[in-house]
Amino acid sequence: MFDCLIRSGKVVDGTGAPPRAADVGIVAGRIAEVGPLPCARGRQEIDASGRIVMPGIVDHHTHYDPQLDFDPWATPSCLHGVTSVVSGHCGFSIAPCAPADRGFLTDFFAAVEGMTPKVLETGLSWRWESFPEYLDALEGRLGVNTAVYVGHSSVRRRVMGEAASERIASDEEIGAMRHLVAEAVEAGAAGLSSTSCLVDRDHRGRPVPSCFGRFDEILDLAEVAGRAGGGTIAFLPDSAITGVDGPDTERMIDLARRSNCPLVIQGMGHRLGQAALWERDRATFDVFRAADVEVYSTYRTQPYRRPFSWDRGTSLFDGVFEWRELSALPAERRLERLGDNQRRAALREALDHPNTDGRQGATLPPPPLDCLCVEHSPTQPEWEGRSLEALALETGRHAADVIADLVVADGLATGFVYTNETEEWVEITGDSLRHPGLLVGVGDCGAHADRDDGAEWSTYFLSRWVRDRGIYALGEGVRRVTSEPADLLGLRERGRLTAGAWADIVILDLDALALGRKRLVRDLPGDGERWQVEVAGVERVMVNGETIVEEGRVLDARPGQVLRAGR
Repeated sequence: MFDCLIRSGKVVDGTGAPPRAADVGIVAGRIAEVGPLPCARGRQEIDASGRIVMPGIVDHHTHYDPQLDFDPWATPSCLHGVTSVVSGHCGFSIAPCAPADRGFLTDFFAAVEGMTPKVLETGLSWRWESFPEYLDALEGRLGVNTAVYVGHSSVRRRVMGEAASERIASDEEIGAMRHLVAEAVEAGAAGLSSTSCLVDRDHRGRPVPSCFGRFDEILDLAEVAGRAGGGTIAFLPDSAITGVDGPDTERMIDLARRSNCPLVIQGMGHRLGQAALWERDRATFDVFRAADVEVYSTYRTQPYRRPFSWDRGTSLFDGVFEWRELSALPAERRLERLGDNQRRAALREALDHPNTDGRQGATLPPPPLDCLCVEHSPTQPEWEGRSLEALALETGRHAADVIADLVVADGLATGFVYTNETEEWVEITGDSLRHPGLLVGVGDCGAHADRDDGAEWSTYFLSRWVRDRGIYALGEGVRRVTSEPADLLGLRERGRLTAGAWADIVILDLDALALGRKRLVRDLPGDGERWQVEVAGVERVMVNGETIVEEGRVLDARPGQVLRAGR
């Protein structure tokens, strides 16, 4: 007699093996047996005939650590089959945090990770100060499992206060940071996360605190994390935006050696129009292997689908300062500025020459004009679905003028959408996906709700890359989003449907698996809004043997666990 028996499914066990017909028996939250079980019975029995039964997806790069305090299911990721999330990336964690710094951290997350201040002010309970207290506050309250990095910037702020964003640290301050990192990792942190990338700016326009430390400071803290048993080091190097360069390659090798941990970075992989850079990245992976260090890079495998309007504003133009300023203005001032012919030259210049100097601020390039389309226009409905590049060519005007004139005519109601799913994108992304040094999926879930719903990455990967394009056989595709990240991150007994493993399970109709429309929903604390993509085909999601999602509904169940690295 099992607590739960899943009958007659096509089991894809997460090891890379192909699907096989089997039943899955669960006892006390763990998988007890996988195989033909015709005579067995379960207190709960689930018919999975014609369905795929696979391990829960492990999302290895999220920013859910604030959201989990008021949304223990990490929606909408759980709706896509994610059962374990890893947060605290890029040097930003919600702990440690002194009571006096709660306002700073709220504004910081809002600026750097695109979270709404009112959502955090309304939703966060602040039942913790230290990192161990944060993990303890989550224990017993979670719908999904979670592992959390301790963030270098948060540690720096806790020790140095305002000076963390002004200067290098003293030996005494580094000693205090070492203590906090060791305390966090000994309590079960996923490891240490940090960044030296100048792109990320706080709410005052300054680089984030970790950027004010020497690289030796990061090395020192990573060494402490590794010695305390940290699972991995997550790091965003300064050259990640333009492609990891030679000096950063040497720093990554030092970081992996000093910490004696696998290193997960960002910024490698084939990009549109940058084939030479991808060749350099491939050679860099060879350098890592020759140095006998484990270095992996995250890689976004889903296309952008980012709707926006100048009525709400957008962060997609953060590296185009003349356009970025529009989002901060009241609606009437936006219309006034866009309609001011004397400012048009500046708007054209900014769109043609976005900022590339991280010392001056964000270097996020604007959406390419051939990928930026009109989604909705009350005055020009015939332009809907057409790119700004095509409209500029057709009308003989600069794209900045096309945008400005259209938005003014529509009274800010014009809807735009940025999507890069071109044939070239499919070709180069598929090429990168075959490289073993690149980790599948960068959803950045929990962040950037103003422009993205990163949670769709796993559904897109399984439906479009695995099922439709056949870049992987199903068994290998499932392995890449389940046991591979679980093993790398030291999340034991996760990511496989084998006897003794925790019963994190997804039941889905692979033929029906698909993404639907993207819509703006208002379901966060403080009446906060975010973008969400509808999903079809994910029928049941189980965490530690208990169902948390059934037929697209999130249930009021909290079987999730705090995943403490290496335990």
